[in-house]
Amino acid sequence: MYLTQSLHRSLQQHPDKPAVRFAGRTLGFREYGERVARLAGALQKLGMQTGDRVAMLSLNSARYLEYQMAVPWGGGVLNPCNIRWSAAEILYSLEDSGSTILLVDQTFRPMVEQMREQATSLREVIYCGDGALPARMHGYEALLDTSAPVPDAARRDEDLAGIFYTGGTTGFPKGVMLSHTNMCSSGLALHAEHLAPPGGCYLHAAPMFHLADMGLATPHWLEGNTHSIIPMFSPEGVLDAIEKDRVTHILLVPTMIQMLVDHPAMREPRDLASLKCITYGASPISEAVLNRAMDAFPGVDFVQAYGMTELSPLATINPARNHTAEGRKLGKLRSAGRASYCTEVRIVDADGTEAPRGTVGEVAVRGPNVMQGYWNKPEQTAAAIRDGWMHTGDGAYMDGDGYIFVVDRLKDMIISGGENIYSAEVENAITQHPAVAACAVIGIPSEEWGEAVHAALVLKPGQGIRDDELIAHCKALIAGYKCPRSVAIVDALPLSGAGKVLKTRLREPFWQDRQRAVA
Repeated sequence: MYLTQSLHRSLQQHPDKPAVRFAGRTLGFREYGERVARLAGALQKLGMQTGDRVAMLSLNSARYLEYQMAVPWGGGVLNPCNIRWSAAEILYSLEDSGSTILLVDQTFRPMVEQMREQATSLREVIYCGDGALPARMHGYEALLDTSAPVPDAARRDEDLAGIFYTGGTTGFPKGVMLSHTNMCSSGLALHAEHLAPPGGCYLHAAPMFHLADMGLATPHWLEGNTHSIIPMFSPEGVLDAIEKDRVTHILLVPTMIQMLVDHPAMREPRDLASLKCITYGASPISEAVLNRAMDAFPGVDFVQAYGMTELSPLATINPARNHTAEGRKLGKLRSAGRASYCTEVRIVDADGTEAPRGTVGEVAVRGPNVMQGYWNKPEQTAAAIRDGWMHTGDGAYMDGDGYIFVVDRLKDMIISGGENIYSAEVENAITQHPAVAACAVIGIPSEEWGEAVHAALVLKPGQGIRDDELIAHCKALIAGYKCPRSVAIVDALPLSGAGKVLKTRLREPFWQDRQRAVA
């Protein structure tokens, strides 16, 4: 199996079918395939060798979609950069992965110009944005015009396809290594779940650097469907694309769904009849938001996909039938679903033994979708993958029908607005402030974001700090969405007998009246 296999199939079977729609322009599969092969040739001309990492820092675009196919076509390894990260975090991912080529658009050009001297592994930068060509960068279209198409390198199976950076439990991001088999098997499972029927059009509204978007797009590549793209999520942008491009399928996190259905643009007359399915992930959807969404999109299926980057990204599916009024009577709406195709899921205790049904334990997943490991982090890889099972860090129970219900987060992670935030990364930033003696970061309930980052601080004697001062300090080191939304000054942090901070005690006042300790 290999990522470009589906493109070859489309080129053979329907070369004139629309492949990509972006910014008023449509590319057929023949033209898109030609551009992919030329970009692959350009990357090789710039020195890309087999297995070299090629990064991209950009908003969504047709060129991003070309990058996703051209890098493996030319024999390279993808490294999509998180556009919400700080410059320091992006620089870390470039250096840690040893990325040799970077593609950047106009939005992030100033950041790259500032960090370039520090990015010692980078040899070449390609400007894929609009406007004048910056100094010391190659123009994207000029490279394509002067490069011949090259044959597909056909890296496949267990060859490394991409390194996808996620948050780190030790304060630094981790590079998740995914093979062609990992990503293709997850795509096949999603296709088997009927999430990409023939003749569809998938809208890239979620950020394309995120594996959730790339993963949900994969079955549409397999089916030879059309890809519609907007630069970034906005309610008006989504509605315009659905209407103009006749979008049938879209991935949104629950926060996006809430923003969409509550936006004034939803009250304007629209032709949204083409939309068939909204897949959501990262967190469960509240019943209130789901009800508003179902009213706003009558006849549209809602499907939950549960997983993580380390699972390429799919583990379970909660199908559309459980989201209907009749399905909710069965009590499955709050479930994260059950094992998808190609995947085994079980709930295990601390020893790795499968827990009885109804008993809370850790979600563990096994299958061809489980990552190869963390880049250059063998100890963290060994801790996460045991006997072939990926231990997710989510606490859940399984019912008699095989549905899992997530009730807590065993690993020290917060999910806010669909983004994973590791407390250690935030704590690492906070403790660099000279006024802070110690801190603990937890997730607390948020109606808008699901969970919000909350910091409890112990200050050094005689020191004081304002909330806005601390947040500004953090923003210089980590992405804005990771920074605390609220701060509490405490005399001391609760500690166990072994001296470990008892975050469960810090969390109790915020979660005690709720059925679950996660949102």
